[in-house]
Amino acid sequence: MLFLPYKDDNPTRSTPWVNWLLIITNVWVFFSLQFPLDANQQMAYFSNFGFIPATFFGQFFYPSVKGIMWEWYSVISSMFSHGGIAHLFGNMLFLYLYGDNLEDCMGKFRYLIFYLGCGLLAALAQAFLNPASQIPMVGASGAISGVIGGYLLLFPKANIRVFYWILIFIGTIMVPAYLVLGIWLLEQVLLFPESMKNAGGVAIAAHLGGFAGGILFTPLFKRKGIKLFQRGSSRAFSRKNMGFR
Repeated sequence: MLFLPYKDDNPTRSTPWVNWLLIITNVWVFFSLQFPLDANQQMAYFSNFGFIPATFFGQFFYPSVKGIMWEWYSVISSMFSHGGIAHLFGNMLFLYLYGDNLEDCMGKFRYLIFYLGCGLLAALAQAFLNPASQIPMVGASGAISGVIGGYLLLFPKANIRVFYWILIFIGTIMVPAYLVLGIWLLEQVLLFPESMKNAGGVAIAAHLGGFAGGILFTPLFKRKGIKLFQRGSSRAFSRKNMGFR
């Protein structure tokens, strides 16, 4: 059984340059810096560029300028690193699908800050569950969960085209965003208890933390004239506000 959202009917009024830059940067980091590495080099890469709760919180007990700068840099570098091709593809598909509309609603600079802010909250949410953990966290899914939260808040009734494959039945169907993303959110909530037992598994707390960040930040970052809970299309704001960037 497979259900894969891949397209929406929510056009944007401008080219989502920042969203494309985020996608390209993630792909470039993986294929240029990670893909050529062998298993041992991969582990060294994750140790250097992943977000490690124990060392992040350690900066507050053994502060140094270099250490503080590196730990905060690791929050960013971990967002652009992935554990494999499937991990990368899944994240970039969701970012491509939902991120362009948020950039359209927020403007390019504010969207970038929104994205990074959601990623930071996602990392901290996971870290606070086990601040002594030395397992590196990598992936853009925390930040993208914030994008999902923002999209759900702005366009709950937008239509998402979903590819399905159930035994011998294959096809596509249009499904409202609140149902597609609501199922995703329910899945995260149901998986959360089990994820707490498996420290090296999927960082569900990061997904929920990023999603909460998206819900919190979207009303603050959206442009004037943009309304929450639209039926669809980020063009749904008055002409007098068309100049905001």
